[in-house]
Parts: sequence; structure tokens; C-alpha cells
Amino acid sequence: MRPRHLLRHAAALACAASTACAFAAPADTARSPMKITVQGTQIAGPDQDDRGEPDWLARMNNWRRDPAGTHAAWLQAMQAWREAERRRIGFDDAQYRRPELQWTQRSFVQPQVMVEDRLLYDPVKRVYTVSRLLDDLRQRYGGIDSVLLWPVYPNSGVDHRNQWDLLRDMPGGVAGVKAMVQDFQRQGVRVFFPTMPWDVGTRDEGLGQAEATVALLAAIGADGVNGDTMPGLPVDFLRAAEARGLALALEPELPLQDDAMLAFNTLSWGYWATPFVPMVSKWKWLEPRHMVHVCDRWATDRSDLLQAAFFNGAGIQSWENVWGWWNGITPRDAAALKRIAGVYRGWPALLSSAGWEPHVPTGQYGVYASRFPGEAETLWTVVNRNDFAVAELPLRVAHVAGARYLDAWNGRELQAEVGADGLARVTLSLEPRGYAALVQVRTPAAFDAAAPVLKAQRAMAAKPLAAYSREWKALPQRLVPQAATPRVKVPPPGMVTVPATQAFDFRVSGLQIEGENRPGLDVQYPWESVARREHVHRMAVPAFHIDRHPVTNQDFARFLQASGYRPADAHNFLTHWSSGQPAPADLRRPVTWVGLEDARAYCRWAGKRLPHEWEWQYAAQGLDGRRYPWGNDWREGHTPAAHTARSLPVLAEVGQYPQAASPFGVQELVGHLWQWTDEFEDDRTRAAIVRGGSPYQPQGASWYFPNTQRLDQHGKLLLMAPSKDRSGLIGFRCVADAA
Repeated sequence: MRPRHLLRHAAALACAASTACAFAAPADTARSPMKITVQGTQIAGPDQDDRGEPDWLARMNNWRRDPAGTHAAWLQAMQAWREAERRRIGFDDAQYRRPELQWTQRSFVQPQVMVEDRLLYDPVKRVYTVSRLLDDLRQRYGGIDSVLLWPVYPNSGVDHRNQWDLLRDMPGGVAGVKAMVQDFQRQGVRVFFPTMPWDVGTRDEGLGQAEATVALLAAIGADGVNGDTMPGLPVDFLRAAEARGLALALEPELPLQDDAMLAFNTLSWGYWATPFVPMVSKWKWLEPRHMVHVCDRWATDRSDLLQAAFFNGAGIQSWENVWGWWNGITPRDAAALKRIAGVYRGWPALLSSAGWEPHVPTGQYGVYASRFPGEAETLWTVVNRNDFAVAELPLRVAHVAGARYLDAWNGRELQAEVGADGLARVTLSLEPRGYAALVQVRTPAAFDAAAPVLKAQRAMAAKPLAAYSREWKALPQRLVPQAATPRVKVPPPGMVTVPATQAFDFRVSGLQIEGENRPGLDVQYPWESVARREHVHRMAVPAFHIDRHPVTNQDFARFLQASGYRPADAHNFLTHWSSGQPAPADLRRPVTWVGLEDARAYCRWAGKRLPHEWEWQYAAQGLDGRRYPWGNDWREGHTPAAHTARSLPVLAEVGQYPQAASPFGVQELVGHLWQWTDEFEDDRTRAAIVRGGSPYQPQGASWYFPNTQRLDQHGKLLLMAPSKDRSGLIGFRCVADAA
């Protein structure tokens, strides 16, 4: 490596020859040859390398380091590393040059949206409400460029339907989903759907994963595929798309297992470390046109994530509805994201500049910048990692005759002082943990084009970020009320009486796979201040009557004949029946493929209602807190055998397991089929609590809907519409209020 002073001299010459330059650096200091430190999908900046110090000493000494003095050597080493790595993997940028995939380089803000989100679909009017969703996102944080729509996990595995079935079961089927996708696209938003390599225990589609996914996404007109849990989507997806003449964008969730996959995975997610000194995106450094969406689904304060993304000119995964847990972006973060998006969309081409230079010196500890040069403009993105304001950040940049300087964060023109050395001095200010964006424009046309962007940024800057709340709050949930039934003293036929109690210890846990015990997870009962996974409550329960057995196909057929009931959304309604009738062999089996609305309709017709969850549990458990209806120990032969095939199990007829009855004589409580109970809702999601578990145990993954046969655990099924909510393994029983 050449001596440091020669490196700096070469950098100065390159700077003078270009139309814009990195910020001027202070004097250099001697140190060992520069090395590039790759940490997962990120690269350490200058003076961030591991020197073998204990963590506490490294943190204590961090401020002493001199990134400005090492920047030129570090940048040269970074460029050399990039060229060597691209040669090693034989990098071909053909996918990045495809005109039909150019939009991926401007897909800056992308949320993952559960299809159960109440702003996406109105189950009462039975219409998709894309504009309602997009209007909310525009108002809160400036809108989105693409969206990942999620129709599968955490509901997948509640029955045998595979990932493609669950998409086809969305309201309107393939045609309805295609129209919804087109609604997004008309409003400038590209649409992704996921694919799950782990879904190997549900119904066999009969095609390979890539072929099945691409065929369905082609049918609905989707723009891209997200590879859930995938360390890169394999080339099979590219080939399957090309075979159909489809330009499908590939975006894996996890880091690429092979750098060579960067050639055809034109987007990716970034689960990044966010230390005080920002790190550099490995994938974006290798290919600046690669779009990384930085993601932390569990972060309630996203300031670190937003600053890391802005420093890198990277995209942001603005995920809020995390499997039904609403992790809403705080007002302060939303205001920051809106202004970040304004900068990104104002100068989109610069953010994929091949001349990107991260960690250009700023002369201020804790303030970090990147430079993105273009033909007529150059953009600097700047972040203040300090917890105090930097009111004056004087920057010195190479001046070009006629150039003007814009404060793109606050939407105003800056006055520059041009020195005899040819450097322009401009001053920015940054809030605590704040942002700045400087644009040098070198043509009148570039200045004129910036005017509307500056106007919008200026309007947002009228209220500083510090004026917005950083407080995160869990979204309150409501138990959907059920009307009481006429009170009857004697239990109706087929029902048993459960006596009143003043001291039922209702203890139950939610089985969501993810989320730990965060506030807002699972459900919020009326006596709780916030939703949480673990629930404990001593309560009075009035007397009620409950069906001894789940409602059977025969019972439901009588209801249909007597009432004339027909659901407005009939997709998947009694799909196991033929010509509107159950098979004779199924008459005494529990009815399934009925949604919550169908079950409620039956109960109303019968003068009954669905049980509250605590009623169901009290009827199953009695007062001694037992784990199973028959006691605390598991007993073989008290439930149907586990079903591990990739098909629906044939349900047992009712009355076949009397030995498994509860203390009150209630049967088929666990291990037969899930059973509808209460519905909960918040402003963004509806969900039902299902109890009892089923024999179905899909194999091959731990991501399927968690099964249980314990009485102190429940399942939470997200609700969208009957077409998707109905299941071959969910039925119900009724209760009636006792006199």
C-alpha cells in the first residue's frame, strides 16, 4: 500500500477533477495498513475495525479515533475489496439493467401488510379498500413505494391448506386479488407476496416451490416475491419467471448465503446492527443499485434503524402489523420517515450512484455522512448520532462555478462561502439524533426541478422532530360483545348445565410463536389494561348451559333447511359437503368449514350463542385448574390419534370418547377440532380465540399454527373474511344463559 500522504494527495487530485468532493478531512495520523472488516451483511467504517480491545475499552476510546484521517485509505481499500469480490463471484449486473426492473431501485419504503389488516379489506361491504390503506400511510409517514402482502403465517397450518391455497382463498379468489393488486399499481405501489420454503407439511401442490409461486403470482399480476426465511431466492425463481416472460423482482428475508446471488436478488431485507458509528451495507456497496429494506419488526423506537438506512441511502421496511401485534410507528419516527422519503423521492437516481462514498468526513464527532454524486447534482445524507443538537455543522465541499446549495432536509437554499482554495463552506444544523441532507445542484434545470421538493420539505420542517412524541403505546383491544340468550332453567336437549361460581381462576396463555410477552401481544380481556400473552384472573361466572358435543353436520343441515341461511361470501362454505348435503357417514361428525359468522347464525337460530372463552374453559376444567378435561396427566386413547399426513384428518364421530369428558360431562373438548369462542378487535386487526386443538400436526417446520390439547392454552386466529377464515378443522358448540 502506498504511503498515507500519497494516498491523500491522490484523493485530492481526484476530488479536484470531479464536479463535487467529499468533505475536507483534517490532518492524518499514522497507523497500520487499512483492512476491511465485514460483519455479516455490513462493513465497518474507518477506525471501526476490531483492535482486540475489551468492549468497555473500545467504547471508552471510540471518540479518540480519527475516521477523517483514515477515510481516504479506507475508501480506497473498500473500492479494492469491492472490485475483488465482484471478480470472485463473476458478478453480472444484467438484472439491474433490465428496464422492467428499474423500479426496484426506487422502492424506498415498503411495509409488510397482513391481509387481515382492517384498512385493506372491509368484510361488511366485502370490498378491498386499498385507497383507505394508502391514504393512512401517506398521512402518517409519507406513503410507500411497494408493499409486501402477507396471507399465510401465523394462520398457516390450522388445517391442510398450503401457502398458495391461502392466497387463493382471499376474498374474490384469484380474480379479486388481481383487481386489488391492480389498484395498488394504479396508485404507484408495486406488490410483493411471500413464498415459504418451510411449508412442506400441508397439502402438496404438485409443483416445485418456484414454479408454483411464480405461476400464481403471474396469475394475479404481482411484481415481486419475498422469500420468507430464505437466505436468497435461488435462480429457479428467476428461470421460472423468465419462462413465463415475467419480470419478477426477488427479495429474500435473510442474508444471501452466497454473494453471487446478488446478481438476481435485486432487493433484500437488512436485519442490521445499529452501533453508534453507522456501518455500511455490504450488498449496496457491492452493487449500489441493490435495494436493501432495513427491518426491525420488534423495535418500538425506530430512530436507529432510520438513521442507519438514511446514512446508507437504503430503503426502509416500515412494518407495523406484526402477525396481528400492532407495532405502530411513533409520531416522531413517522415524521422523520416522511422527510427521509421526501429526500429519497426528490433525488432517487442519486441514491444508486456508482460513485457513492460512505463516511465522508464531517469534522464533528458523532455526525456521519455519505456522498452520492450525479451528473448535475450531488447529495449528502447526514445523521447526528449524538443526543444533543449540532447547531452548526460547517461543511467544505469542492465548488463548481454556478453551483447552488440546498438544505434538502429543511427545504431551503443555503448561502455558500467560496474560498480561494475552491471549496464552498455551507452550514447545516441537526437536531438531537437528527438528520440533514445537502444537495449541490449544478444546472438551472436541476435547481428548478428541486423547487416542489423543497416546498414540501419546508412545510414538514415547520414542526421540528423534537416536537413529536417518541412514546410508543400498545393498541387497545376490545372484546366483541355477544347478545345474551333467553334464560332457561332446564338445559335444552343435548346440553349440560355448568353451575355458577364466584371463584373461577381463569388462567390461560396465548400460543403465538413470536413476540415473547410484549405489551399488546395476544388479546386484551375487559379486565386487563393491555393485551399480553399470559392471563390470570379470578372471576365470577354465572350459570349457563353448554352443548355436550360440538355441532354436527346433521345439526347444521337441519339449521340450513329450517332457516334458509346462505352466507353472502360462500367460498369454502361447507366445502366438504356434496350438493348441499353432508355424506351419510359424516352426519355425526362435527361440522367444519363454517366461519365465525356462520356459527353465530346457527347459534341465533337455536336461541343460543357462542361461549365466551372463560365459559368454555370452565366447562372443560371445573374449579381445580386441571390441565386436561380428565385430569392433570395425559392419557393415550382419550383423543383421536395424531394426523401427520399432508391431508385433512377424518374427524371422529361425537360420543366416541366418553372417558375424556370434563367434570360436567362435556365431551370432544380437546384433540378433536378447534372451536370458535370470542372475537377481539383493535383498530387494525380482528382475531378469534379458538380452543381445543385438533389431531392435525403438519410436519417439517415449527412455523405452523401451534396446536395444543391443554386447557390453559389458546390459539389466536387472525380474521379477514369468511372465505379465508373457514377451516376444515374449526367447528363450534353453543351455550345458553341459565335462569
